[in-house]
Amino acid sequence: MSSTYPLIAISMGDPAGIGPEITLKSFVLEDLWKHCVPLVCGDLAVAEAVRAKLDIPVKIVAVKDAAQAQGLQALEGGLPVVPLLDQGVVSDVSGFDVGKISAQGGRAAVAYIQAGVDLCNAGIARGIATGPIHKEALRAAKFNYIGHTEMISEMSNGKKGITMFQVDKLKIFFHSRHVSVRQAIDLITTDELYDTIDVTVRCLDSIGVSKPKIAVAALNPHASDGGLFGDEEATQMTPAIQRAVDTGHDVVGPMPADSVFYHGIEGRYDAVISLFHDQGHIAAKCYNFHEVVSVTFGYPFIRTSVDHGTAFDVAWQGLANPLSMKEQIVACGRYAAVYKPIYE
Repeated sequence: MSSTYPLIAISMGDPAGIGPEITLKSFVLEDLWKHCVPLVCGDLAVAEAVRAKLDIPVKIVAVKDAAQAQGLQALEGGLPVVPLLDQGVVSDVSGFDVGKISAQGGRAAVAYIQAGVDLCNAGIARGIATGPIHKEALRAAKFNYIGHTEMISEMSNGKKGITMFQVDKLKIFFHSRHVSVRQAIDLITTDELYDTIDVTVRCLDSIGVSKPKIAVAALNPHASDGGLFGDEEATQMTPAIQRAVDTGHDVVGPMPADSVFYHGIEGRYDAVISLFHDQGHIAAKCYNFHEVVSVTFGYPFIRTSVDHGTAFDVAWQGLANPLSMKEQIVACGRYAAVYKPIYE
C-alpha cells in the first residue's frame, strides 16, 4: 500500500458491544484503503468470532506491527483485508459475556485505545478512530475515566479535547457539553464565548479550513426578540461576537437556534457553535443519526469517533448499523493527512 496514505489506528470498542461488528462491516461498506492504511487494535479471538457468527465477508490478518499492515493489499481473494493488532485481552470468547457490562470488557476497551494512542504518540499512526465504549464497564475495570476524551488526553499528554460534530456539510462546535443546562447557561459569558469562537477558528484552520465563516446559535427563542425572552444575547453573546469580529474573525450571531443549524447543512457557514450539549446533538442526530461523526481536536493527533453507544442489547446479532463507524474512519484519514495540532 502506498505510503502517501496516513496510517489510522482503529480501536474496536467494548468487545461485548457492537464495536467489533461495525468495525468489520466498515471494511465491507467502503474501500477504507482508499483513504488510509487502516489498522484495527482489538482482540483477534473476538474479531474472528464476530466475523464467523455474522458471516461478514472480510479477511482478518493478524499483524505484529504497523509495518506489516502497511505492506498488505486492500483485497485478498476478493475479500476486504482487515489488519488487526491483537491485544490478547479476550483470548477465548467461549466464556465471554456478550451484551453485558463487565470488567473484562472495560479492560479490553482501554487496551485497544492505549495501543492506538501509543502508535500515534510514536508518530507511526497519524490519527485514531475509536469504537464505542461503556462508562460502567470502565468503572468495573477500575478505571476512573469519564470517557474517551479524558482518557486520550491523559494517554497522549494532550490538552483539553475540543469536540466537533460533523454530518454532511454541517460542522458543530460546543460551548459546553457535559454539564447541566443550568450550568451551561451560567457559562455563557462574554469572555468564555469569545474563547470558544477563537478556538473554533483555530480548530478549523488545523484541518485546512482557513478564515472560516462561523455562526453562533442563540440561547433564547428567536434570539430573545430584543429582550422579550431573556437578555443573554444582548448582555453576553453580542459583545463576545463583536470582540471576535474586531480581532478579524468572520462570525455572525446570535442566530435563532431553530434555523441556524439548517443553514449550516446548506453550507452557508463553515461551522455553527452550539451553546450546550443537546442543542447541537439534537440538530445533528435528527438530520442523520447514523452518519454523525465526532472529531476531537487538542491532541497531538486527530481523533474521530462514532456518536453512539455500545448497544449491548443488539451486540453480535448482525443488527448494528456501521455507517457512523465507516464515516468516522474515512474522516480520520482525510483530516489526518492535513492536521496540524492547535496546541504546540
